[in-house]
Amino acid sequence: MAEPLLHGVKVVDMTQYLSGPTVTRLMAELGADVIKIEQAPYGDPVRRLGMMHDGRSGYFVQQNRGKKSVCLDFGKPEGREVLDKLIAGADVLVENYGPGVLERRGLDYPSIAEKYPRLIYGSISGFGRKGPFSHKTAFDLIAQAYSGLLNLTGEADGPPMPVGTSYADVSSGVHTMAGIGLALYHRERTGRGGHIDIAMVDALFHSHELTIQGPSISKGKWKAKRSGQYSGLNCPQGVYKGPEGWLVMQVMEAQWPGFCRAVGRPELESEERFSSIRNRTRNRDELNGIINEWMATFPTDAAVLEKLESERIPCAPVLDGADAIGHPYFEARRMVRTVQDPIIGELQIPGMPLRFSEQPDELTLVAPLLGEHNGDVLRGLGYSDDAVAAMTAAGVLRTSDR
Repeated sequence: MAEPLLHGVKVVDMTQYLSGPTVTRLMAELGADVIKIEQAPYGDPVRRLGMMHDGRSGYFVQQNRGKKSVCLDFGKPEGREVLDKLIAGADVLVENYGPGVLERRGLDYPSIAEKYPRLIYGSISGFGRKGPFSHKTAFDLIAQAYSGLLNLTGEADGPPMPVGTSYADVSSGVHTMAGIGLALYHRERTGRGGHIDIAMVDALFHSHELTIQGPSISKGKWKAKRSGQYSGLNCPQGVYKGPEGWLVMQVMEAQWPGFCRAVGRPELESEERFSSIRNRTRNRDELNGIINEWMATFPTDAAVLEKLESERIPCAPVLDGADAIGHPYFEARRMVRTVQDPIIGELQIPGMPLRFSEQPDELTLVAPLLGEHNGDVLRGLGYSDDAVAAMTAAGVLRTSDR
């Protein structure tokens, strides 16, 4: 069997919660040797969050499979010595600590780079490690708000609405993963490491389509606004009430003739009020009313979708995330993974979104217990069993059965 893409890449994972663990979760899936440094005495806070089974967090399991856990008090000299040795042998360090935490300990990138110029150092924070707001603390919701995406979501006459999942955390994690891959390639050519500085706000902000260019081109006359369930820029486009649940579709210029045939109204194609995207959007209330009446004539959502798809109209049901379990698409793409955990047992988690022809089949990975690999990792650094036992007794190393 071929080696995984990141076989031999050594990662020091100084992350917690979601954004940072997303990076190292993907790297572990691709075969990297990830050592998760959990701050003593309790480790990653998500060990105690989310859905629990027998004291074990499914949230933690999902984000930390395949990693080795070292629970370490690196504020103590003995702990700092262990951490320095791990960093010295690493290819990559990833961190998502709050502002100033690592700087106060001399573990920020400028301090580390002096000793280890080949190290690739990835940072995730709300507003970036450099910039006028680098001192601000942030979670996902703050990034959604500051990026402007939250302001685009919701009904036109209602309040801004957050996305119902931690989109900023995951997006910034994937951006950091991409940056690390490019930095590894750069190091192959130059021998130099470097700093990858990812801000959650930036990761969301660059996904804007028209929100920045629109006001610029129009000299401020146009601004993006919340438009609720229907698009304010195109029609038909949005969320429609089907016979059973909610459906979405998006009809651009190329799909308009087929859409008219699908709804049994071919004459709509040439009507002046619907003759262009601009006209259809201007008369969207009337057109959406026609669509809703048409959908109500079907017995099921599946029948509506089948009719639309017969004319190659982009459309879909609005699924609950749990609907993916057992769904043929998600099963075939392995985006719902059934994994085994020694405490929880069998559970389903989201699968790996990246596909590589050179990556072998899925690796068998297990999320670590707190400090489970203290002894193995430290012995690999040259520490004796007695030294490990002494640090455990002194509280430099911690363990837990969960």
